[in-house]
Amino acid sequence: MDYLPIFIAFTAAAVVIQAGILVAMYLAVRQTSARIEALAADVHTKVMPTAEIVHSMLVEFRPQLQTLVANVSESSTKVRAQIERLDATVSDVLDRTRLQVMRADDLMSRTIDRVESTTELMHKTVSSPVRQLAGVLQGIQTGLEFLVGSKRRSREGMAVPQDEMFI
Repeated sequence: MDYLPIFIAFTAAAVVIQAGILVAMYLAVRQTSARIEALAADVHTKVMPTAEIVHSMLVEFRPQLQTLVANVSESSTKVRAQIERLDATVSDVLDRTRLQVMRADDLMSRTIDRVESTTELMHKTVSSPVRQLAGVLQGIQTGLEFLVGSKRRSREGMAVPQDEMFI
């Protein structure tokens, strides 16, 4: 039991230390409480008038804000409807334009085909007979030259012209 007075002394010291800590905590809480009360009073004097002004402004402007929101909503609905109409109109114009381009392309294709067929027909009906006629005329001319030229040759007696000998 020798240790009993030592344990009692340690326990007494621990209780005294705890009491000191509790007193320090009490003083710190009291000091913090005083600061918070001062801050609350400062907030109350500065913020509360502003909050009251904001509240009165909200009460005063609430009907105007409701009207503004209603007008914006109605305007957005009208704008959406106009955009849908514009989209339908643009789509219609594009469809019509595509149709007209297709028609113009078809017209150009048919025109080119007709020009080609007309060219072929002209070649068959005009150019070929003209060539044939030119060939016949060339044959007649050659025949006449031969007949006329043979009479000249017989008169000259088979002499070779000087121009033909020159190289």
